[in-house]
Amino acid sequence: MSPDNRLPPPVAALFPDAAARDSADALLTRALAQALRRVADGPVVPTLDMAALRTELEGFDFQRPRPLDELLRWTIKRMEHGIVQMSNPRYFGLFNPGPNFPSQCADRIVSAFNPQLASSGSSPLPVAIENHVIRAVGRRAGLAGEIGGHFATGGSEANCTSLICALTAAHPGFSSEGVRAFPGPVAFYTSRECHIAWLKIAHQTGVGRSALRLVATDGGGRMDPAALRAAIAADRSAGVVPVMVVATAGTTGGGMIDPLIECADVATRERLWYHVDAAWGGAAIASDRLRPLLAGIERADSITIDAHKWMAATMGCAMYITSRSDLLSESFHASTSFMPSSVAGLDPYLNSVQWSRRFLGLRLFVALAAAGWAGYGAHVERSVQVIDAIRERLVARGWRVINDSPLAVLDVVPPSPDADIRGLVKQVVASGRAWAAPVAFEGRDAVRICATHGESSMRDVEALVAALCA
Repeated sequence: MSPDNRLPPPVAALFPDAAARDSADALLTRALAQALRRVADGPVVPTLDMAALRTELEGFDFQRPRPLDELLRWTIKRMEHGIVQMSNPRYFGLFNPGPNFPSQCADRIVSAFNPQLASSGSSPLPVAIENHVIRAVGRRAGLAGEIGGHFATGGSEANCTSLICALTAAHPGFSSEGVRAFPGPVAFYTSRECHIAWLKIAHQTGVGRSALRLVATDGGGRMDPAALRAAIAADRSAGVVPVMVVATAGTTGGGMIDPLIECADVATRERLWYHVDAAWGGAAIASDRLRPLLAGIERADSITIDAHKWMAATMGCAMYITSRSDLLSESFHASTSFMPSSVAGLDPYLNSVQWSRRFLGLRLFVALAAAGWAGYGAHVERSVQVIDAIRERLVARGWRVINDSPLAVLDVVPPSPDADIRGLVKQVVASGRAWAAPVAFEGRDAVRICATHGESSMRDVEALVAALCA
């Protein structure tokens, strides 16, 4: 403290006065809006000169402060040219959407207040909002009982939680002894068309990558229930301990939905935890027309749905939802004296793998409240209509569809039987006119097209088709 018992003023560069903040906010809002309009009409791919950027970055030695308005303009301009533009309506790529506007507004609110989501003692409102959304989405999916769960940074974290809960449910000693508590090596089962993050999850949880059983499909991208039953029977006879069945609702490669009812039957008969990885396809619950495609999801012990995918929230905003909320408290319990509250079943740090966490759920809360289930259902159905329009145009030009997903993913091959699929996709992406991806679906190379942007128009559809057929 200074000799006259007065503190120095706050660092103005970090905590500017009200007038400076208002000016920066106005600049940011205006510059972002202008940049996003240019992005919508510009190339989808990065156009930044990376050698020049590295030279520029060398100039940021953080010895000389720079004006904030200059930094904001510099950053927006580089972002406009330095990433694949998911906010471009001609991005028909992975499950990364152009974010909806209510979610963007929620992100700015959260950034300003910056609540810590570990404890209901310090963040009673955010914790209540997130719990409300989790229960609402769980009910919409048809789950019964005491619905619980939490928001996560991504589907991998949410899916990892499912395996932790399955292991905890499978043996009372797992919490203290880990996999040593089991009488033999453990195993869990999912389709060979699953998201390969399950291998990393097996590694993270300590069961080992060899514990993951990639079950054969039916030839159309869906898990084969007979192969699942055979794999479990073979493991049991070999002294292996099965713990979980994972069905996928919306595979990454083909948008396929595993036979959820049959998988639930197997899990029930074998007394295994049943998890549905609906990270992308789970958004179909919003649509009254598409919801029947997910029949059987209501029988899951737990579900993963990523709001930052088909529900178009900002990154990352995943959900782990379970009808066995008691397993969350058992799996992640802890005890400490410094937290403002320690309420089992309520405080997020006692019910998830995370401790400190951003207020993720406000993005979906605001967007869902603004649009309602009907609005979200219309958004999801519109994506399917976009894919239908692309399919119609490509088939008319001799392309062949090799997946029969009812959702918004299309796998196609060009008319020429010896076409270089990956070379073709590389040319399309390099043109900057549109973005698609190569994929191996059931062992066959194809062009993967996914409707990810809620504002893609027929002009964007025609641009993609023209780029593919050029």
